Amino acid sequence: MSDRGSADRPAPDGPPVVVAGIGADGWTGLADDARRALRDAEVVLGGPRQLALLPDAVTARRVPWPSPMLPALPGLFDEHAGRRIAVLASGDPMFHGIGGTLARLLGPERLRVLPHPSSVSLACARLGWPLEDTEVVSAVGRPLETLHRVLAPGRRVLVLSADAATPARVAALLAERGHTADLTVLERLGAPDERVGPLPPGGADAVDPLNIVAVHCRAGDPLPLVPGLPDDAYDHDGQLTKREVRALTLARLAPTPGALLWDVGAGSGSIGIEWMRAHPSCRAVAVEHHPERAARVTANAAALGVPGLRLVEGRAPEALRGLPAPDAVFVGGGATVPGMVETCWRALRPGGRLVVNAVTLETERLVGEWQARIGGDLTRIQVSRAAPVGGFTGWRTMMPVTTWTAVKGEAAR
Repeated sequence: MSDRGSADRPAPDGPPVVVAGIGADGWTGLADDARRALRDAEVVLGGPRQLALLPDAVTARRVPWPSPMLPALPGLFDEHAGRRIAVLASGDPMFHGIGGTLARLLGPERLRVLPHPSSVSLACARLGWPLEDTEVVSAVGRPLETLHRVLAPGRRVLVLSADAATPARVAALLAERGHTADLTVLERLGAPDERVGPLPPGGADAVDPLNIVAVHCRAGDPLPLVPGLPDDAYDHDGQLTKREVRALTLARLAPTPGALLWDVGAGSGSIGIEWMRAHPSCRAVAVEHHPERAARVTANAAALGVPGLRLVEGRAPEALRGLPAPDAVFVGGGATVPGMVETCWRALRPGGRLVVNAVTLETERLVGEWQARIGGDLTRIQVSRAAPVGGFTGWRTMMPVTTWTAVKGEAAR
């Protein structure tokens, strides 16, 4: 199967592009094959810090990455087509590095990747942490709030820092959530002047920008990763799918790694948020027209560790135009709006799931008609919670919810 970006790739002629990982130890830390490739290159691309590590023995033209980098890459490789090109990357180019970007742009067959130990491998070696038991969160070009999702007592987490200020920001985030943790800052790993120790009291002024933060969680109040977070985990105005119904709804939506969800009529964003918490690669678009609720969606997503949730502020179905095709759609409100169900059903990828929750008789009648037309399952759930009744305890029953689930391509019954 061809790559989506194959139409933009340079012609597959000329020598392969060498992508060499380099550490803070510079030229002396490179293996012989990486040194030979760099000495043989006519053009070396990289960040100013990496390029400065090369000795005079590398006579190639040194070209720093332009800013912004990604849009300029196709033209940059076209400009140097046919030449022997080498690219410098920090550590392992295929681990949160330029290697993956170049594989998509040029094709993996056009690359010769020469990895160096990653900062994560070096950090685990210094700390004595098994790599397979260590979570990794990148703060490079990504919201630090992603860390919320992985914090739990006993867990070990490495944060790839964006700059010298990241360690202090990690400490502040932990304090804000009430987590107790041991913090270690590892600076310039692999260099002769590397430093490993606690967060310096001087903050960013005392930390090298090339650093990684180790977090060993000791105590805190973690949230479960399974669907059905407590209702009070969300800031909401009452527009919230309650936890029991939410757990059933997520089970019907059936999130899988990499899948995209449309959460239509998002309210406080709980369905999209818990979809994304199911796996780090799950994606979601929350559609909400009410400005205050839309703000809550964004705040809830950050607080619950999935700041990458995309918010579209507008009225569906009009606001759905132009969105990438979903693997699943949840309609939690507005199903009776003309064209809503039709638009969502048409947009679904083959094999995709549409889940609609109905509370009113009008919405229940609508999903019944759709179920008769195209099939799917109808489920009704009614939840009762124990609550005080005077000096005693009784059951308070919430409104019943009817859930219609349909899979695109499933034969009508």
